[in-house]
Amino acid sequence: MRDIVIFTKKEWLEAWRTKKLLLILTVFVFFGVLSPLIAILTPEILKSSLGESLQISLPEPTSLDSWVQFYKNLTQIGIYLLAIFFSNSVNGEVKRGSLVNLVTKGLNRSAVITSKFLMISILAIGSIVLSFLVTAAYTSVYFTDSISQHTVLGLIPFLIFLLFFSAVVILGSTLFQSSFISLLFTLSITALMYLINIFESARPYNPLTLIVENVAIIQGTTEFNQVNWASVISLVLATISLLVAVKVMDRKKL
Repeated sequence: MRDIVIFTKKEWLEAWRTKKLLLILTVFVFFGVLSPLIAILTPEILKSSLGESLQISLPEPTSLDSWVQFYKNLTQIGIYLLAIFFSNSVNGEVKRGSLVNLVTKGLNRSAVITSKFLMISILAIGSIVLSFLVTAAYTSVYFTDSISQHTVLGLIPFLIFLLFFSAVVILGSTLFQSSFISLLFTLSITALMYLINIFESARPYNPLTLIVENVAIIQGTTEFNQVNWASVISLVLATISLLVAVKVMDRKKL
């Protein structure tokens, strides 16, 4: 436990000094501000693009449009930015040789994996929550409807998915020496989940469900308990990924 605390402090200090912490928070705050703005401006942009000669009646934007854009930003850009930022989390340390002195002085290798996972998970969840709060604040200002009634419930599955996603990033970074291959591994796992999602019978058990049903949960068309199996399986797979990463790390030449 002591090793984990010490190494986690080192991770946070490094994230602060390299500006990675500030950069990630800034990007996700930007997403939070951008989501309701895009929801408001999209109809006007379409009207300008199509021209006044075309008589097309566009629906007024609602708070739900803001949340649709929020989760679209996170699933199409946000999680992949996190993967890019942390694809060299473990293999970068090994390449630099920065773990040699620490391990020879008694640092448990499993503490490295645990600390890296804690760092990525806390930063990812913190960034998403901050982005969520910014979006919620701006949405409440711009939209006065009561369509989006379960915004917090819609976020919870996404946060669970982040734990799974963080573990996959750590596993890829431990398995492969190249940061690019590590990133490709994470993207491949994500692509595989999209392929599995083609089969309707597999969707309740697919971790991907945690990031595609958020708006439906907010709207009330999907019950929160419908993602229970996906949540459990995501946490089990996250645990397995970390255990495999620890085993690989124990055998890795530093």
